[in-house]
Amino acid sequence: MTRIFSGIKPTGHMTLGNYLGALRRWVETDQHRADALFSVVDLHALTVEHDPARVRRLSRQAATLMLAAGLDPERCTLFVQSHVDEHARLSYLLECTAADGELRRMIQYKEKSTRAQAAGEGVRLSLLTYPVLMAADILAYGTDEVPVGDDQTQHVELTRDLAVRFNQRYGHTFTVPKATRPPVAARVMDLQDPDSKMGKSHESGAGIVYLLDEADLVRKKIMRAVTDSGREVEYDPEGRPGLANLLEILAACTEGNPVELAGVYESYGALKRDTADAVVELLKPVRARHAALAADAGYVDEVLRKGADRARGMARPRVDAAYAAIGLLPR
Repeated sequence: MTRIFSGIKPTGHMTLGNYLGALRRWVETDQHRADALFSVVDLHALTVEHDPARVRRLSRQAATLMLAAGLDPERCTLFVQSHVDEHARLSYLLECTAADGELRRMIQYKEKSTRAQAAGEGVRLSLLTYPVLMAADILAYGTDEVPVGDDQTQHVELTRDLAVRFNQRYGHTFTVPKATRPPVAARVMDLQDPDSKMGKSHESGAGIVYLLDEADLVRKKIMRAVTDSGREVEYDPEGRPGLANLLEILAACTEGNPVELAGVYESYGALKRDTADAVVELLKPVRARHAALAADAGYVDEVLRKGADRARGMARPRVDAAYAAIGLLPR
């Protein structure tokens, strides 16, 4: 059976972009067609300045929302990355396989290090090497497919390169994975800045719909979304990114086509109202289920414990094999 791995980083409250770009697909498709592992990748949240208590809080919230969205622990493996030591064990071996130059070419490293320097902050070494940890997340499980948004494709390509290089140098150890992408809304953009992704860690939340936002707030944010000059509703991601973003969100919520939807509307206002209604309806059951699960912390803890035990059992033999292949004595 095909094996899938993907994760969510607890660096902020989960957004509509997380849901439409990844989580809904995991729930509706991936957990049913494959041996699927989904992780709260908390170690990745440590690459920048952070509040330890907030990381713990957001990690629990992310796991709870993943369950609330419909991930079924009987169908998939849900766990927290730091609960499985094999991720960190394998990451060092892959650091010994990676080259400095290829890590410095990573787009996210360039962007985040530039922002950190502009803010007068130091750039942590882990910001440079975290794509290697991401590769370890994937390769530890013999992953075949990695569902990702457009911004993570480069990291999966690095993972493939490291797997091939390790196999060539030390003998076949790792499956070489491929990236898979959803057909629409793979990258939901900020409602106030349609040239930027709707990210969890943005300082201003004016253009971000969070999964736990109240319905009235969701409507307000969407009705205030930036569109573009002109009056005609048309789907043009390059020339009219704000309008295209709304059409893609509506299409993803209603399983429609953004090009066809553009032909339905004669005004921005009507499009915004229908998009707001669709998003509110989509998120209503997720918010209700989250409230119920948040009141039962023991259940969530048990799911994560069992998930980590299962993940550890899958990862350890392959990571042990990698240690032997690279030349380390067995314990």
